[in-house]
Amino acid sequence: MTETLESIANAMGARGRGILAADESSGTIKKRFDTIGVASTEETRRDYREMLFRTTKAMHDHISGVILYDETIRQKAEDGTPLVTLIKNAGAIPGIKVDMGTKPLPGFPGEKITEGLDGLAARLTEYYELGARFAKWRAVLDISPNIPTSACIKANMHALARYAALCQAANIVPIVEPEVLMDAEHDIDRCYDVTHATLRVLFDELIEQNVMLDGTVLKPNMVISGKKCPKQAGPEEIAEKTIRCFKHTVPAAIPSIVFLSGGQSDIDATANLNAMNVKSGLPWQLSFSYGRALQAAPLKAWGGQRENVGAAQAAFAHRATMNSLATKGEWRKFLEK
Repeated sequence: MTETLESIANAMGARGRGILAADESSGTIKKRFDTIGVASTEETRRDYREMLFRTTKAMHDHISGVILYDETIRQKAEDGTPLVTLIKNAGAIPGIKVDMGTKPLPGFPGEKITEGLDGLAARLTEYYELGARFAKWRAVLDISPNIPTSACIKANMHALARYAALCQAANIVPIVEPEVLMDAEHDIDRCYDVTHATLRVLFDELIEQNVMLDGTVLKPNMVISGKKCPKQAGPEEIAEKTIRCFKHTVPAAIPSIVFLSGGQSDIDATANLNAMNVKSGLPWQLSFSYGRALQAAPLKAWGGQRENVGAAQAAFAHRATMNSLATKGEWRKFLEK
């Protein structure tokens, strides 16, 4: 079958499959390795990711794509096989994180802007040659009584649209990731309002930049209570308000919505995705693009020890299976045991 932006975007969110976000920066993965007492070196980072990519049945059955970091897309497994080849051999699509992180937004205290547009066209050409067929760019929006401002939303969504247009010019599917953070005390209704406003601006910007929506994948937050909110919404309310928000803001032309976990626990991220997929008649495929929610259990089981590779791969396979069921509305809590 001929690869097109549309066919790749559809495959990325296919029912029963989702995306493994393995694009942690060197600084982020060091923090995760610190929790298990493992030094973060090029070799240990390679060994850990190779272990995940070689979980063959789970990768083949439940993972549609893998987001890589610049270091990882260039690495080879211990036997000399490129890690990109391991991903392709498992039937998944290699992708690449291309943003350069966030910086303070001048003139707007407490708000951030994502950087990385300079030189992006050349980098995308190289990443395509290295095997990437999709890319990811994350915009971060925090919530407090006075933020996000409309200026911050506009600046970040404009950058996302510019990035998406550059991706499609390079024959790469853009994942657009507008993340409304769940770190504060806000309730679910405040998250709804900010997410609604953000998505409206995002799609206005994408359309203005002539981005082909059916060759684009959305990676949003769920509409959810802040971590410090005294009243936490449950899966049914999260599903109802997330879907209502998306029906008002996300065009049906978008083929796949792959949720970020955003700091939710493993099981919460699965339960909330499942609650959305119990509902029928939605115009988009709803799937997952999880990092920590797929990796926390295998990371702990691995502990940097070669003899633990089998146990770690089993832990990864379990989480991948649970989230695969959630994309079909077939997950049940008792299955976690």
